[in-house]
Formats: sequence, structure tokens, C-alpha cells
Amino acid sequence: MGPGALQAHRRGGGRPVHRLGRTADDLYGHGAGHERPPPRRRARASPPLTLVLHPGALGDVLLAIPALRAIRQRWPDARLTLAAQPRIGELLTTLGVVDRSVAFDSLGLDALFGDHPVEADRAWPARCAEELRRAARVVSWFGSRDPDFARRLTSLVPCALVAPSVGGHGAVWRHLLGTVAPGVEDASRWRERIAVPASVADAGRRELERAGWDGRTPVLVVHPGAGGRTKQWPAQGFASVLESLEAIGRPMVVVHRGPADADAVAALRPRLARGVVLLEEPPLAGLAGVLSHASAYLGNDSGISHLAVALGVRSAVLFTADHVAWRPWLCTVEPLVVSTETVEPADVDRVRRALAGPLG
Repeated sequence: MGPGALQAHRRGGGRPVHRLGRTADDLYGHGAGHERPPPRRRARASPPLTLVLHPGALGDVLLAIPALRAIRQRWPDARLTLAAQPRIGELLTTLGVVDRSVAFDSLGLDALFGDHPVEADRAWPARCAEELRRAARVVSWFGSRDPDFARRLTSLVPCALVAPSVGGHGAVWRHLLGTVAPGVEDASRWRERIAVPASVADAGRRELERAGWDGRTPVLVVHPGAGGRTKQWPAQGFASVLESLEAIGRPMVVVHRGPADADAVAALRPRLARGVVLLEEPPLAGLAGVLSHASAYLGNDSGISHLAVALGVRSAVLFTADHVAWRPWLCTVEPLVVSTETVEPADVDRVRRALAGPLG
């Protein structure tokens, strides 16, 4: 996370304070005139490649982590490569969820769409990347609604799986897991939190310290944004919860602002009675480092909330009733269902109680 990511703000947006071989015996035994050349060493074969295709947003990809873990367990000798949005692939590589990532858009998958003669199913189109050609198996959480794509991919990679789209019932993470580990009842071994690498955690600690953290005060990370307005709890709800937490202490409040969160953050800041630290568009690995030191997290149904939960942060994640299927997969977290149209006192109280324990 580069300088400038973290800023401390006073109420009303005051001036930022922080930016954020053979031996001689061998020759004697054979005689110099009988020496044979040393045997050639065989080049070590590259491990087989398992390529997973998922072009979705952060939260959608993070919901696939139990399935990615199941894939690694099923084919432990393979190199697990994720084709995704670059920043998401880099995050999951840094966290050790996958071995390598490639940009989804670099694979040339568009060449597999559309009506082609059957003969075309026997040869790779020129635009398709080397990762596709080398893959021993492909798991595609993409393209299931196009029969031509599914037919061509499975013809070119016999071990390819084009998973069906998410249905209307049950948790999305369990659907994704079921596509690669069907019939599994006990998924607990794939639902443990992600351990943050020491280097990532150290970088997050340094960033917080530059913003004034003393290493002891509880850190509360807040993400008021979401992918759509209907998923966003009103700013007044967040402000009411933060104000009520003052009674149990003064946590260091870190407000995260992603590229699409400017309006949500701007609506929240004037409602806060005291200054907060602004975490402004950090790299995802940098955000993970900061989250690894958080005592608690508060946020809407969003990719950032899924990341906080996946890292094991005690979280209050706010969902509307019609989106609960997209809840996180960690065993210890249950979503809080709230209204995003109005701020209900009962909702504020439930959110406050969910955060009071880890911050107390």
C-alpha cells in the first residue's frame, strides 16, 4: 500500500494529517579409454495445470474459495491457476489461495463463442492463450449459458467442466462447491479463515501506525459502500452505530473508500462526531494487511465485506432479505438482515450489539 492510502480526517473534512558429476575412482574403474559420458538428466516435467475461470467481481470470486480449496485437495499435484480480474487474481495469489493468476481477458475465450463448424472443435483458435492450451483440466464458472462455448471447451480440454449458473435456492458458495465436490455434506475443512502472510500483515500494521495507531486501541474498519444503492444501508445507520459504540470505548475507526464509494463516504463523514482515518483506494493486499489487525468490521453486502469475513475478522455484514443467498462462507459469521430503505432502531441496536463484543 503506497503512501497516501490512509488519511486522518476531522469532522467536515479537515486537512489530512496522515497519507495514508564423475569421480577419479570412476575413471580408475573404467579406464580412461572406456569412459562413458554421464547419463543425461531428464528435464523435470512441469506439474499439470488446473485452470479456473472466474471473471466476476471481488465478492463473487471470494465466494468460490471453499470450491478452490476443494479443487486443490482433489488434484494436489497440479498447479492451480486462476483466470480473473488482475487485481483479484493477484490478491488470491498473495494470500496463497491459488498458485498463480492470469488476466481473464488475456485468454482469448471470445474465440470459443458463436456458431462454428464441428471441425473447429478439434483445434485451438489462434487467439486462445497458452494457459488454455496447456491446461490438463479447466473449471469454468463462466459461459454455461452458451452451448457452443461449452461444447468447444470440453472438446478441446476433455477434462473441462463448465459449471451451471447459480440457481435461485441455497447459498451461492455451496452451489460453487457442489460443482467441483458434488454430494459433500461436511464442508467445514474448506471453510476455515484465510491466514494472512506475515509480510502482508506487517505492511498493514505499519500503515496503521503511520496514521496514529498505538498498536493497542481496537481498530474498527467500516465500509459504507456497495455495488448497488439497494445494498447500501443509509449513512445515518452507520453513524448511529458508531456514535453508540462511544459508550464502550473509543476504537480507531478506519473508513474504507473504494473506487465506487465516494458518494457513500461523503454522506457518512459529516454525520460523525469525531475524526476517522480514511483508507482511500488501497491495493487489495494492502487492505487485507490492515484488516488483519482489525478487531471488528462493519459493512454492507460487498466484496470488501466478503474479504473481511474470509480473513476471520469479527464482522457485522448487512444484507437485505432478498440477497442472503450471497452470504459469506465462514462458519462463524451470520449476516444481519436490515432494511436499506430506512434506518430502523431495531437494526441499529442489533448491529451495535454485534460489534460491542469484539470492541469491548
